[in-house]
Amino acid sequence: MIQLRLLILALALATPASAMVGGGGAPAEPIARAVVTIIGSRGTFCTGSLIAQDLVLSAAHCVMPGADYKVIIPGETPPRLLDVRRTASHPQFNVAGILAHRASADVALLQLAAPLPQTKAPAPLGSPAIPIQIGSRLTVAGIGVTRRGDGKSGGTIRAADLAVTGKPGTLQIRLTDPLTNNASSGLGACTGDSGAPAFEMQNGRAVIVGVVSWSTGPNNSDGCGGLTGVTPLTLYREWIERTARSWGAGM
Repeated sequence: MIQLRLLILALALATPASAMVGGGGAPAEPIARAVVTIIGSRGTFCTGSLIAQDLVLSAAHCVMPGADYKVIIPGETPPRLLDVRRTASHPQFNVAGILAHRASADVALLQLAAPLPQTKAPAPLGSPAIPIQIGSRLTVAGIGVTRRGDGKSGGTIRAADLAVTGKPGTLQIRLTDPLTNNASSGLGACTGDSGAPAFEMQNGRAVIVGVVSWSTGPNNSDGCGGLTGVTPLTLYREWIERTARSWGAGM
């Protein structure tokens, strides 16, 4: 029964969206090849990024205990449900903090039962430039819905170039659409974009510097299209690498 529910959800997510996160476009090929969909047996769906052929990076709130998870490669027809061997969330993760849009160690790893084919290419990890500058640009790529509450508008990889705002640091980065600046609805993460990679250009290549944790509507209202909260990898990269080594993952 769980497999059937997952397959039904996978087919729904395969429906092309008309517009990421409010209307972003298709990402560059190196970014798109790293993005995957994560679905849970409780009807949840999130975004993840491939950082090794058998290792997916996502948000800790996307892989809560008590559920089974599968990974889907967006765009494949028919969609395949890839088995997950095990998951791990950072030990300092606090779900209450994320629900309140506070900083937390919202980082998780999923190891696949079998490595993905070379059609999906891992993305390199980086660390945000320190100090993080207001106005700096990050690219977020996810499979979330383009219309809040409309699950069928998700499932297609879309990207948005967002600007750093607020008081950025090593615990949390807030992003906004530079054209609307959180005053009106613009580009930003929405349902299904949790765990999505945030990319920064470093030395001429796109590297993952954080994962999406939460979003708001304009003027900090409920919803999407206002702020996008990102958990930087700065403090958690060592944990990611240590966990991957302990699993024997090919990172």
